[in-house]
Amino acid sequence: MLPRRVRALAGALRRSPLLIALALGSLLVGFTPWLGVASAGPGGHGPTPRPTPGSLGQQPAKQSPHHGVAPANAMEPTAPVLDRTGWTVAASDEETAKENGRAANVLDGDTATLWHSRWSGTAAPLPHSITLDMHRTTVVSALVYQPRAVGVNGRVGEYSISVSTDGRNWGSPVATGTLADDGSAKTLGFAPQGARFVRLTAVTEAGRRGPWTSAAELNLLGDPGTPAATVDLPRTGWTAAASDEETAKENGRAANVLDGDSATLWHSRWSGTAAPLPHSITVDMHRTAAVSALVYQPRKDGINGRAGAYTITTSTDGTTFGTAVATGTWRDDDTVKTATFTRTANARYIRLTVTREAGDRGPWTSAAEIRLSGPADPATHGSWGRITGFPLVPVATAVLPGDKLLAWSAYAMDRFGGSNGYTQTAILDLKTGKVTQRRIDNTGHDMFCPGIAMLADGRVLVTGGSNAEKASIYDPATDSWSATSNMNMARGYQAMTLISTGEAFVLGGSWSGATGDKSGEVWSPETGTWRRLPGVPAAPALTADPAGAYRADNHMWLYASSGGKVLQLGPSKQMNWITTDGVGSITSAGTRADSQDAMTGNAVAYDIGKLLTLGGSPAYEKTPATRRAYTVSIDGDQVQAARTGDMGHARAFGNSVVLPDGKVAVFGGQSYPVPFSDATSVLTPELWDPATGSFTPLASMAVPRNYHSVANLLPDGRIFSGGGGLCGDCATNHADGAVFTPPYLLNADGSPKPRPAITGGVPPRAAAGTSLTVDTQGAVASFVLMRAAAATHSTDNDQRRVPLASTAAGNGTYTVSIPADKGVVLPGTYMLFALDAHGVPSTARFITVS
Repeated sequence: MLPRRVRALAGALRRSPLLIALALGSLLVGFTPWLGVASAGPGGHGPTPRPTPGSLGQQPAKQSPHHGVAPANAMEPTAPVLDRTGWTVAASDEETAKENGRAANVLDGDTATLWHSRWSGTAAPLPHSITLDMHRTTVVSALVYQPRAVGVNGRVGEYSISVSTDGRNWGSPVATGTLADDGSAKTLGFAPQGARFVRLTAVTEAGRRGPWTSAAELNLLGDPGTPAATVDLPRTGWTAAASDEETAKENGRAANVLDGDSATLWHSRWSGTAAPLPHSITVDMHRTAAVSALVYQPRKDGINGRAGAYTITTSTDGTTFGTAVATGTWRDDDTVKTATFTRTANARYIRLTVTREAGDRGPWTSAAEIRLSGPADPATHGSWGRITGFPLVPVATAVLPGDKLLAWSAYAMDRFGGSNGYTQTAILDLKTGKVTQRRIDNTGHDMFCPGIAMLADGRVLVTGGSNAEKASIYDPATDSWSATSNMNMARGYQAMTLISTGEAFVLGGSWSGATGDKSGEVWSPETGTWRRLPGVPAAPALTADPAGAYRADNHMWLYASSGGKVLQLGPSKQMNWITTDGVGSITSAGTRADSQDAMTGNAVAYDIGKLLTLGGSPAYEKTPATRRAYTVSIDGDQVQAARTGDMGHARAFGNSVVLPDGKVAVFGGQSYPVPFSDATSVLTPELWDPATGSFTPLASMAVPRNYHSVANLLPDGRIFSGGGGLCGDCATNHADGAVFTPPYLLNADGSPKPRPAITGGVPPRAAAGTSLTVDTQGAVASFVLMRAAAATHSTDNDQRRVPLASTAAGNGTYTVSIPADKGVVLPGTYMLFALDAHGVPSTARFITVS
């Protein structure tokens, strides 16, 4: 029998001609690395160079036995491939003298033909652009770029994508980025929007081989069900009524779609004589509101009744329903579906009418939950910037001085496996938006699934993962990587944190190496060596994951305190105090209130000795996530945990970021965690306010961010959210990211609020316990240190917010005091923000506190 992954891929291919081309290309790259060197073909301009070190086909790698294969629903994109019938294309230039390199070739369905920029005679200089005209306006969410099948010249490197409804007004690019120099098809996503024209502009050639651009095929993806700039509408007071419902043989009442419980459902009448299709369900909001999308969640406990063909209409009085605001056909799977309205409707009643069951299994319709979305208010819900493409899936990220973001994946850009001894990395320049890629070989370390700690001197320590005993250091001052001594235990998915002594502490990590008790050890920056802590076994900190130890000790939440102590506060419901001097010790700190184990949730230090824990699930995967959040307060050796307000959505595999004003934003995740899947994705971020203990929704995300996604606070007070996937030949690889602007920076019309500014007095380094004389532009209300942090696998133990005492010392001059306790201001690089009386932050200045 064929492996499950191959069977799933075959099924997807039968449903999508585009995927045949994409998958065959990916399979050739993944299974026949020797094909990477091809003879020069049309437009090759002489011998084809050898593949760059960053290309995928370096060596085949075995999948880790600890990861499941990508599920079937990860093999096919959620957004439909748009029909290219009637499309035309035009390019800035094309080669017609020495080869058939016309732009029209990107629409002919033949990957052996290509568009090539003019290269005969005097080559046309970069940039080159090619524009698709669909001759109709439709919702578009991505451009799929297939590089030439033969040869490497002209592969797109840096790119931008713009859209237009009339071919004249283009506006700012909707996506920019850098592509890996390989032959795999690239899906370049952006926020869904209506357009007729889509333009791809190649700014550089991927291998810097010459001033050329080429493409074999271009396709566009339609509405993935993630409308831009929308927000969940509160369902308080809503009611629902259906054309029919099952009440005899089950509780299938219409009201169940509004109860917040995805285990209950509305089902059309099926006992006795089943009610025939169509079936409809009408939501009454009991107030008129602007609505721009409907979210449909299929039932969890079976497949019958999944909505297939549908129509959505609206009404203000419940009697007269106008023309449809959305029509379409949903896929027969368990993913959450969103119907983006062609126009925003001011309505009280929203009706979903289903005319066909998705699998044609019978005359039934069912729904677990229905939500509605409306236009977002930037001052309340924030806003998203354009999508930035990366030449890899950013599985791990670290914020660096100089407005840089370091990212890395594994031995390959889009997949992991084996122990290959090198890692694909990239750096995003936050000022220019440009991404540069580099393969790191000199440390002999495949840094997939690592532990990360931001060191006291600003360097980044990365441990274990695929090369499970290795440890590497990145120095942002020199932009260089170096090896340090190996750990005593091989680890993957371990937890790390810097401690107040300036050492780095690590615990757990049975994903790699021998499964067992991965006790603690400490790395010394003075000696560059590791010291065992036999008194700190991992056993007291394990969850009760049914998969055993290799899952139970993953991704621990650590908070470093005074005197080299560490609080392990999750994901196990049991919390523990850890000492790191001598042989170390681990003792109970009590349970996290009434919380269960919460693997792939996370914890965020939002104030001195105060943390917020969010979401997670009892097991690593395939168990329902929780909406619960808890506060954990530390007073000396006493730890108090209490339940705070619940999130609006259950989440595992999400990411959380503390903001300079002390609020916490949470992004992405799944209500039912499954690695590599985008099913049950949560696309609505939320913001927790410590003053109220409650969460409010934020503007919806254009791309799901689940397993292997990241989020980081940036020095301008915004947040980077990106990644997800890394499953090779799948449709859920998200080699991109976007910057979210929180509401504290925006006016109601989306324009930026006036911000305070730090103008001077911030040295590059300062000692704990010292004071700074900081100059600002105008009056400010407070100052705060935010530790530069690193994220991977939903965990960021480096995050730390430290409010500072300050006094006015004159007009625009303040004396700002840094705490003396290194358990409070952990050594390392921080971003210093000034905030005005309304909580609006300045752009930060970097400072290393030692």
